[in-house]
Amino acid sequence: MIDRKNKERAGRWACRSAMLGLAATLAWAGPVGAYEGGAVANGGSISGTVKYKGTPPAPVKLDVNKDTKACGTEQKTSRELVVGGDGGIQYAVVFIPGITKGKPFPTAKPVLDQKGCEYTPHVLLAPAGSDVDILNSDGILHNIHTYSEKNPPLNKAQPQFRKTMTENFKQPERVKLACDVHGWMQGWLIVEDSPYYVVTDDKGAFKLTDVPPGDYEVKVWQEKLGESSQKVTVKPGADSAVNFELAGK
Repeated sequence: MIDRKNKERAGRWACRSAMLGLAATLAWAGPVGAYEGGAVANGGSISGTVKYKGTPPAPVKLDVNKDTKACGTEQKTSRELVVGGDGGIQYAVVFIPGITKGKPFPTAKPVLDQKGCEYTPHVLLAPAGSDVDILNSDGILHNIHTYSEKNPPLNKAQPQFRKTMTENFKQPERVKLACDVHGWMQGWLIVEDSPYYVVTDDKGAFKLTDVPPGDYEVKVWQEKLGESSQKVTVKPGADSAVNFELAGK
């Protein structure tokens, strides 16, 4: 009789453990309708530039008014709108919205550094559900403060002895980054729902690779200039050119 009760108790605990394990798995599984990644046969690419239409405004100077030993004494300018000599816009995000199947996500962990009292990179891409390492290379007090709607807001001090914090962002969205200690520090974390996202370089150039053949809408987003979109057809093994011009508001 005792053995039977023990077996029943063990069975209940096993069932409970299995349910808890399932709940934990679902909690970390990421957003509903998860992207399916795998090998892409006869994939093509989409490449081009994002440029400023018209005469760009002068760079905005930042007031670096504290911790100058770590933050530097040279004049800093805002990265909210960085336009090169040929009109190329750096730090714009080009992506294919709504794509649900294609190449795998990158395996490298996303890393956001606080270096010279600036967020590096200014715009960081991270797959939904992934851990992000937040570094403090300055050796002074920083405070990582996020502004978001789908992910819980983050507001954490990162003192000099805490070189790395790891945070998880489960839901796709654009997350604004700020430091309450150094008010000029601004950046963005783009939590992706697919690997078809890319940030433009200092010439405004971009390239999306291993895109399954088909018809797509390609979008660009820039934090000061907003969004624009174009239709494009990707053919097997071929590159499709898409160029954007964004005007000031």
